[in-house]
Amino acid sequence: MKILVLNAGSSSQKSCLYEIGEFLPDSPIPPIWEGSIDWGTTQAKITIKVSGHIKTALLPSSNRFHALKNLILTVIQGEHSVVESLKEINRVGHRVVHGGRRYQQATLITPEVEAEIERLIPLAPNHNPCHLEGIAAIRQILEDVPQIAVFDTAFHAQIPQSIAAYPIPYKWYEQGIRRYGFHGISHQYCAKRAAHLLGCELDKLKIITCHLGNGASLAAIRNGISINTTMGFTPLEGLMMGTRCGSIDPSILIYLLKNQGLSTDELNHILNRESGLKGIFGKSGDMRDVLASWTAGDEQAVLALDMYIERLKSAIGAMTATLGGVDCLVFTAGIGENSAVVRQLTCNGLGFLGISVDHNLNEGVSSDIDIATPDSRVRIFVIHTQEDWEIAAECWWLTLHHGNSYN
Repeated sequence: MKILVLNAGSSSQKSCLYEIGEFLPDSPIPPIWEGSIDWGTTQAKITIKVSGHIKTALLPSSNRFHALKNLILTVIQGEHSVVESLKEINRVGHRVVHGGRRYQQATLITPEVEAEIERLIPLAPNHNPCHLEGIAAIRQILEDVPQIAVFDTAFHAQIPQSIAAYPIPYKWYEQGIRRYGFHGISHQYCAKRAAHLLGCELDKLKIITCHLGNGASLAAIRNGISINTTMGFTPLEGLMMGTRCGSIDPSILIYLLKNQGLSTDELNHILNRESGLKGIFGKSGDMRDVLASWTAGDEQAVLALDMYIERLKSAIGAMTATLGGVDCLVFTAGIGENSAVVRQLTCNGLGFLGISVDHNLNEGVSSDIDIATPDSRVRIFVIHTQEDWEIAAECWWLTLHHGNSYN
Protein backbone atom coordinates (compact mmCIF):
# COMPACT_ATOMS: atom_id res chain seq x y z
CA MET A 1 0.00 0.00 0.00
CA LYS A 2 1.36 3.40 -1.00
CA ILE A 3 0.41 6.17 1.41
CA LEU A 4 1.09 9.84 0.75
CA VAL A 5 1.36 11.96 3.92
CA LEU A 6 0.78 15.72 3.99
CA ASN A 7 1.92 17.70 7.02
CA ALA A 8 0.88 21.29 6.37
CA GLY A 9 1.85 24.38 8.32
CA SER A 10 1.46 28.10 7.80
CA SER A 11 5.01 28.52 6.47
CA SER A 12 5.81 25.09 5.09
CA GLN A 13 4.39 21.89 3.62
CA LYS A 14 6.07 18.54 4.28
CA SER A 15 5.14 15.42 2.33
CA CYS A 16 6.27 11.80 2.36
CA LEU A 17 5.36 8.73 0.34
CA TYR A 18 5.54 5.39 2.17
CA GLU A 19 5.17 1.90 0.80
CA ILE A 20 3.86 -0.46 3.49
CA GLY A 21 3.39 -4.15 2.83
CA GLU A 22 0.96 -6.66 4.23
CA PHE A 23 2.32 -6.26 7.76
CA LEU A 24 3.14 -3.06 9.61
CA PRO A 25 6.78 -3.22 10.78
CA ASP A 26 7.66 -2.76 14.45
CA SER A 27 10.06 0.07 13.63
CA PRO A 28 9.53 2.97 11.21
CA ILE A 29 10.68 2.53 7.64
CA PRO A 30 12.06 5.38 5.53
CA PRO A 31 9.77 6.95 2.94
CA ILE A 32 10.48 6.18 -0.72
CA TRP A 33 10.04 9.89 -1.51
CA GLU A 34 10.13 13.07 0.54
CA GLY A 35 9.14 16.55 -0.51
CA SER A 36 8.72 19.92 1.11
CA ILE A 37 7.65 23.44 0.25
CA ASP A 38 8.83 26.57 2.00
CA TRP A 39 6.42 29.37 1.24
CA GLY A 40 8.03 32.68 0.33
CA THR A 41 6.39 36.03 -0.30
CA THR A 42 6.84 35.80 -4.07
CA GLN A 43 8.36 32.35 -4.57
CA ALA A 44 7.94 28.85 -3.22
CA LYS A 45 11.01 26.67 -2.67
CA ILE A 46 10.47 22.98 -3.43
CA THR A 47 12.85 20.34 -2.09
CA ILE A 48 12.78 16.69 -3.14
CA LYS A 49 14.68 13.87 -1.44
CA VAL A 50 14.85 10.35 -2.89
CA SER A 51 17.42 7.71 -1.88
CA GLY A 52 19.70 10.34 -0.41
CA HIS A 53 19.58 12.55 -3.49
CA ILE A 54 18.30 16.09 -2.88
CA LYS A 55 17.01 18.49 -5.50
CA THR A 56 15.63 22.00 -5.01
CA ALA A 57 13.74 24.37 -7.27
CA LEU A 58 12.08 27.77 -7.04
CA LEU A 59 8.64 28.43 -8.45
CA PRO A 60 7.87 31.94 -9.74
CA SER A 61 4.64 32.01 -7.74
CA SER A 62 3.77 31.11 -4.16
CA ASN A 63 0.28 29.93 -5.18
CA ARG A 64 -0.26 27.01 -2.84
CA PHE A 65 -2.24 24.76 -5.16
CA HIS A 66 0.22 25.26 -8.01
CA ALA A 67 3.19 24.54 -5.75
CA LEU A 68 1.63 21.43 -4.19
CA LYS A 69 0.69 20.05 -7.60
CA ASN A 70 4.25 20.57 -8.86
CA LEU A 71 5.60 18.88 -5.75
CA ILE A 72 3.40 15.80 -6.07
CA LEU A 73 4.07 15.44 -9.78
CA THR A 74 7.73 14.84 -9.01
CA VAL A 75 6.61 11.45 -7.68
CA ILE A 76 6.02 10.36 -11.29
CA GLN A 77 8.18 12.84 -13.26
CA GLY A 78 11.85 13.66 -13.53
CA GLU A 79 15.02 11.88 -12.53
CA HIS A 80 13.78 11.13 -9.01
CA SER A 81 10.38 9.65 -9.86
CA VAL A 82 9.40 6.63 -7.75
CA VAL A 83 6.11 5.43 -9.30
CA GLU A 84 4.79 5.25 -12.84
CA SER A 85 1.34 6.68 -12.14
CA LEU A 86 -0.34 8.71 -9.42
CA LYS A 87 -3.03 6.02 -9.47
CA GLU A 88 -0.58 3.82 -7.55
CA ILE A 89 -1.13 6.03 -4.49
CA ASN A 90 -3.74 4.25 -2.37
CA ARG A 91 -4.32 6.68 0.50
CA VAL A 92 -3.50 10.25 1.51
CA GLY A 93 -3.07 11.01 5.20
CA HIS A 94 -3.25 14.55 6.55
CA ARG A 95 -2.02 15.85 9.88
CA VAL A 96 -4.84 17.99 11.25
CA VAL A 97 -4.02 20.03 14.34
CA HIS A 98 -7.49 20.41 15.85
CA GLY A 99 -10.28 17.83 15.76
CA GLY A 100 -12.32 19.18 18.67
CA ARG A 101 -14.47 16.81 20.70
CA ARG A 102 -15.93 14.90 17.78
CA TYR A 103 -12.86 13.23 16.29
CA GLN A 104 -10.88 11.03 18.63
CA GLN A 105 -9.16 8.80 16.09
CA ALA A 106 -7.98 8.78 12.48
CA THR A 107 -11.03 9.47 10.32
CA LEU A 108 -11.96 9.19 6.64
CA ILE A 109 -12.39 12.72 5.31
CA THR A 110 -15.95 13.47 4.21
CA PRO A 111 -17.75 16.80 3.63
CA GLU A 112 -18.93 16.58 7.26
CA VAL A 113 -15.36 16.15 8.53
CA GLU A 114 -14.17 19.07 6.41
CA ALA A 115 -16.96 21.24 7.79
CA GLU A 116 -15.90 20.44 11.36
CA ILE A 117 -12.24 21.22 10.59
CA GLU A 118 -13.41 24.56 9.20
CA ARG A 119 -15.62 25.22 12.22
CA LEU A 120 -12.60 24.74 14.46
CA ILE A 121 -10.46 27.32 12.64
CA PRO A 122 -10.80 29.86 15.50
CA LEU A 123 -9.06 27.34 17.80
CA ALA A 124 -6.22 26.65 15.33
CA PRO A 125 -6.15 29.67 12.99
CA ASN A 126 -2.58 29.08 11.79
CA HIS A 127 -3.06 25.42 10.91
CA ASN A 128 -6.60 24.22 10.16
CA PRO A 129 -6.96 26.51 7.08
CA CYS A 130 -3.75 25.01 5.66
CA HIS A 131 -5.09 21.49 6.20
CA LEU A 132 -8.28 22.35 4.33
CA GLU A 133 -6.26 23.79 1.45
CA GLY A 134 -4.29 20.56 1.23
CA ILE A 135 -7.41 18.40 1.31
CA ALA A 136 -9.03 20.43 -1.47
CA ALA A 137 -5.85 20.34 -3.57
CA ILE A 138 -5.46 16.57 -3.26
CA ARG A 139 -9.08 16.14 -4.33
CA GLN A 140 -8.21 17.85 -7.60
CA ILE A 141 -4.80 16.27 -8.12
CA LEU A 142 -5.58 12.68 -7.11
CA GLU A 143 -9.36 12.77 -7.59
CA ASP A 144 -10.97 9.74 -5.92
CA VAL A 145 -8.13 8.61 -3.65
CA PRO A 146 -9.46 8.26 -0.07
CA GLN A 147 -8.13 10.93 2.27
CA ILE A 148 -7.72 10.39 6.00
CA ALA A 149 -7.39 12.98 8.76
CA VAL A 150 -5.08 12.14 11.66
CA PHE A 151 -5.75 14.63 14.45
CA ASP A 152 -3.15 16.04 16.82
CA THR A 153 -5.82 16.31 19.50
CA ALA A 154 -7.03 12.70 19.19
CA PHE A 155 -4.31 11.13 21.35
CA HIS A 156 -5.43 13.28 24.30
CA ALA A 157 -9.12 12.45 23.93
CA GLN A 158 -9.15 10.15 26.97
CA ILE A 159 -7.79 12.69 29.45
CA PRO A 160 -10.00 12.48 32.57
CA GLN A 161 -12.68 15.14 32.89
CA SER A 162 -11.11 16.35 36.14
CA ILE A 163 -8.05 17.37 34.09
CA ALA A 164 -9.81 18.32 30.85
CA ALA A 165 -12.23 20.75 32.51
CA TYR A 166 -11.17 24.23 33.60
CA PRO A 167 -12.38 25.69 36.94
CA ILE A 168 -14.72 28.12 35.20
CA PRO A 169 -18.53 27.95 34.75
CA TYR A 170 -19.40 24.39 33.78
CA LYS A 171 -21.64 25.57 30.96
CA TRP A 172 -18.49 26.71 29.16
CA TYR A 173 -17.13 23.18 29.36
CA GLU A 174 -20.37 21.96 27.81
CA GLN A 175 -19.81 24.48 25.02
CA GLY A 176 -16.41 22.93 24.25
CA ILE A 177 -14.06 25.10 26.29
CA ARG A 178 -11.78 22.44 27.72
CA ARG A 179 -8.25 21.05 27.55
CA TYR A 180 -7.67 19.43 24.17
CA GLY A 181 -3.90 19.08 24.04
CA PHE A 182 -1.73 19.06 20.92
CA HIS A 183 1.36 17.39 19.43
CA GLY A 184 -0.58 14.16 19.97
CA ILE A 185 0.82 12.41 16.91
CA SER A 186 4.38 13.03 18.15
CA HIS A 187 3.58 12.04 21.75
CA GLN A 188 1.90 8.84 20.57
CA TYR A 189 4.79 7.87 18.31
CA CYS A 190 7.46 8.57 20.93
CA ALA A 191 5.65 6.61 23.63
CA LYS A 192 5.38 3.56 21.38
CA ARG A 193 8.98 3.93 20.27
CA ALA A 194 10.21 4.18 23.86
CA ALA A 195 8.35 1.01 24.82
CA HIS A 196 9.88 -0.77 21.83
CA LEU A 197 13.40 0.38 22.76
CA LEU A 198 12.83 -0.76 26.35
CA GLY A 199 11.50 -4.12 25.20
CA CYS A 200 8.39 -3.57 27.34
CA GLU A 201 4.68 -3.57 26.70
CA LEU A 202 3.40 -0.03 26.33
CA ASP A 203 0.47 -0.74 28.63
CA LYS A 204 2.84 -1.47 31.52
CA LEU A 205 4.72 1.84 31.46
CA LYS A 206 4.43 5.35 32.88
CA ILE A 207 6.00 7.69 30.34
CA ILE A 208 6.48 11.45 30.13
CA THR A 209 7.12 12.66 26.59
CA CYS A 210 8.67 16.12 26.15
CA HIS A 211 7.99 17.53 22.68
CA LEU A 212 10.30 20.54 22.72
CA GLY A 213 10.33 22.54 19.52
CA ASN A 214 9.37 26.13 18.78
CA GLY A 215 6.03 24.95 20.16
CA ALA A 216 6.39 22.68 23.15
CA SER A 217 4.26 20.38 25.28
CA LEU A 218 4.50 17.43 27.65
CA ALA A 219 2.24 14.40 27.91
CA ALA A 220 1.76 12.02 30.83
CA ILE A 221 1.13 8.59 29.31
CA ARG A 222 -0.04 5.62 31.38
CA ASN A 223 -0.81 2.25 29.80
CA GLY A 224 -0.39 3.86 26.37
CA ILE A 225 -3.04 6.51 27.07
CA SER A 226 -2.47 10.23 27.52
CA ILE A 227 -3.94 11.24 30.87
CA ASN A 228 -2.52 14.75 31.10
CA THR A 229 -0.78 17.28 28.87
CA THR A 230 0.45 20.84 29.20
CA MET A 231 -1.25 22.47 26.20
CA GLY A 232 -4.93 23.12 26.64
CA PHE A 233 -7.83 24.81 24.85
CA THR A 234 -5.26 26.19 22.40
CA PRO A 235 -1.51 25.59 21.87
CA LEU A 236 -0.77 28.75 23.88
CA GLU A 237 -1.10 27.14 27.32
CA GLY A 238 1.62 25.32 29.19
CA LEU A 239 5.38 25.55 28.77
CA MET A 240 7.38 28.62 27.87
CA MET A 241 8.01 28.26 24.13
CA GLY A 242 9.92 29.93 21.32
CA THR A 243 7.53 32.83 20.82
CA ARG A 244 4.52 31.76 22.92
CA CYS A 245 4.21 32.74 26.57
CA GLY A 246 2.71 29.51 27.88
CA SER A 247 0.70 29.66 31.11
CA ILE A 248 0.49 33.07 32.79
CA ASP A 249 -1.86 34.79 35.23
CA PRO A 250 -5.03 35.51 33.18
CA SER A 251 -5.46 38.78 35.05
CA ILE A 252 -2.43 40.08 33.17
CA LEU A 253 -4.51 39.98 30.01
CA ILE A 254 -7.41 41.83 31.65
CA TYR A 255 -4.98 44.45 32.94
CA LEU A 256 -3.39 44.99 29.52
CA LEU A 257 -6.77 45.27 27.80
CA LYS A 258 -8.09 47.76 30.35
CA ASN A 259 -5.00 49.83 31.10
CA GLN A 260 -2.62 49.59 28.15
CA GLY A 261 -5.12 50.11 25.35
CA LEU A 262 -4.23 46.90 23.53
CA SER A 263 -6.75 45.35 21.17
CA THR A 264 -7.52 41.64 21.30
CA ASP A 265 -5.67 41.17 17.98
CA GLU A 266 -2.60 42.97 19.30
CA LEU A 267 -2.66 40.93 22.48
CA ASN A 268 -3.05 37.69 20.55
CA HIS A 269 -0.05 38.60 18.38
CA ILE A 270 2.13 39.48 21.38
CA LEU A 271 1.30 36.32 23.32
CA ASN A 272 1.81 34.03 20.33
CA ARG A 273 4.57 35.77 18.36
CA GLU A 274 6.50 38.09 20.67
CA SER A 275 6.63 36.22 23.98
CA GLY A 276 8.37 33.11 25.32
CA LEU A 277 12.10 32.98 24.65
CA LYS A 278 11.80 35.85 22.19
CA GLY A 279 10.00 38.03 24.71
CA ILE A 280 12.72 37.62 27.36
CA PHE A 281 15.83 37.29 25.16
CA GLY A 282 14.63 39.95 22.74
CA LYS A 283 16.72 39.07 19.71
CA SER A 284 15.16 35.76 18.72
CA GLY A 285 12.89 32.94 19.83
CA ASP A 286 15.30 30.31 18.51
CA MET A 287 16.87 28.25 21.29
CA ARG A 288 20.10 27.99 19.30
CA ASP A 289 20.48 31.77 19.38
CA VAL A 290 19.64 31.86 23.08
CA LEU A 291 22.23 29.19 23.89
CA ALA A 292 24.93 30.93 21.84
CA SER A 293 24.39 34.14 23.80
CA TRP A 294 24.00 32.19 27.08
CA THR A 295 27.46 30.72 26.55
CA ALA A 296 28.79 34.24 26.09
CA GLY A 297 27.18 35.34 29.36
CA ASP A 298 24.41 37.52 27.92
CA GLU A 299 22.14 38.38 30.87
CA GLN A 300 18.87 38.21 28.92
CA ALA A 301 19.86 34.84 27.46
CA VAL A 302 20.70 33.54 30.93
CA LEU A 303 17.33 34.68 32.25
CA ALA A 304 15.45 33.23 29.26
CA LEU A 305 17.12 29.83 29.64
CA ASP A 306 16.65 29.79 33.42
CA MET A 307 12.94 30.51 32.99
CA TYR A 308 12.58 27.88 30.27
CA ILE A 309 14.25 25.17 32.37
CA GLU A 310 12.35 26.05 35.56
CA ARG A 311 9.00 25.83 33.81
CA LEU A 312 9.99 22.61 32.07
CA LYS A 313 11.08 20.96 35.35
CA SER A 314 7.90 22.10 37.10
CA ALA A 315 5.76 20.64 34.33
CA ILE A 316 7.63 17.32 34.44
CA GLY A 317 6.99 17.25 38.18
CA ALA A 318 3.29 17.84 37.60
CA MET A 319 3.11 15.07 35.00
CA THR A 320 4.90 12.72 37.40
CA ALA A 321 2.33 13.49 40.08
CA THR A 322 -0.49 12.68 37.66
CA LEU A 323 1.13 9.37 36.77
CA GLY A 324 2.07 8.48 40.34
CA GLY A 325 5.67 7.96 39.30
CA VAL A 326 7.56 7.68 36.03
CA ASP A 327 9.44 4.88 34.29
CA CYS A 328 10.67 6.74 31.25
CA LEU A 329 11.35 10.35 30.24
CA VAL A 330 11.51 11.13 26.52
CA PHE A 331 13.01 14.19 24.83
CA THR A 332 11.98 14.85 21.24
CA ALA A 333 11.51 17.53 18.53
CA GLY A 334 14.02 20.24 17.57
CA ILE A 335 15.20 21.32 21.02
CA GLY A 336 14.58 18.00 22.73
CA GLU A 337 16.58 16.08 20.14
CA ASN A 338 19.39 18.57 19.54
CA SER A 339 20.10 20.49 22.74
CA ALA A 340 22.33 18.60 25.15
CA VAL A 341 22.36 21.68 27.40
CA VAL A 342 18.58 21.74 27.81
CA ARG A 343 18.46 18.01 28.52
CA GLN A 344 21.35 18.20 31.02
CA LEU A 345 20.00 21.21 32.93
CA THR A 346 16.52 19.71 33.06
CA CYS A 347 17.67 16.32 34.33
CA ASN A 348 20.10 17.89 36.83
CA GLY A 349 17.11 19.41 38.58
CA LEU A 350 15.14 16.16 38.74
CA GLY A 351 17.51 13.95 40.72
CA PHE A 352 14.93 13.63 43.49
CA LEU A 353 12.80 11.59 41.05
CA GLY A 354 15.64 9.15 40.48
CA ILE A 355 16.57 10.77 37.15
CA SER A 356 20.30 10.61 36.41
CA VAL A 357 21.71 11.48 32.99
CA ASP A 358 25.04 10.24 31.62
CA HIS A 359 26.92 13.38 30.56
CA ASN A 360 28.96 11.67 27.83
CA LEU A 361 25.98 9.88 26.32
CA ASN A 362 23.96 13.09 26.42
CA GLU A 363 26.68 15.02 24.58
CA GLY A 364 27.11 12.35 21.91
CA VAL A 365 23.46 11.78 21.02
CA SER A 366 22.52 10.68 17.52
CA SER A 367 18.92 9.51 17.89
CA ASP A 368 16.76 6.94 19.64
CA ILE A 369 19.16 6.35 22.50
CA ASP A 370 18.96 5.92 26.28
CA ILE A 371 21.14 8.60 27.92
CA ALA A 372 20.46 7.60 31.54
CA THR A 373 23.19 6.31 33.84
CA PRO A 374 23.00 2.58 34.68
CA ASP A 375 21.75 3.34 38.21
CA SER A 376 19.07 5.86 37.11
CA ARG A 377 15.63 4.74 38.32
CA VAL A 378 14.12 6.43 35.28
CA ARG A 379 15.25 5.69 31.73
CA ILE A 380 15.90 8.81 29.66
CA PHE A 381 15.46 8.59 25.90
CA VAL A 382 16.23 10.97 23.08
CA ILE A 383 13.91 9.94 20.25
CA HIS A 384 13.67 11.37 16.77
CA THR A 385 9.97 12.06 16.37
CA GLN A 386 8.48 10.71 13.17
CA GLU A 387 5.00 12.18 12.87
CA ASP A 388 4.77 11.39 9.17
CA TRP A 389 5.41 7.70 9.79
CA GLU A 390 2.83 7.69 12.60
CA ILE A 391 0.27 9.24 10.22
CA ALA A 392 1.03 6.61 7.58
CA ALA A 393 0.70 3.84 10.19
CA GLU A 394 -2.67 5.24 11.33
CA CYS A 395 -3.87 5.24 7.71
CA TRP A 396 -2.68 1.65 7.28
CA TRP A 397 -4.54 0.51 10.42
CA LEU A 398 -7.70 2.35 9.47
CA THR A 399 -7.70 0.76 6.03
CA LEU A 400 -7.02 -2.68 7.51
CA HIS A 401 -10.02 -2.37 9.83
CA HIS A 402 -12.41 -0.96 7.24
CA GLY A 403 -11.19 -2.82 4.17
CA ASN A 404 -12.88 -2.06 0.89
CA SER A 405 -15.38 0.33 2.44
CA TYR A 406 -12.65 2.99 2.01
CA ASN A 407 -12.14 2.31 -1.69
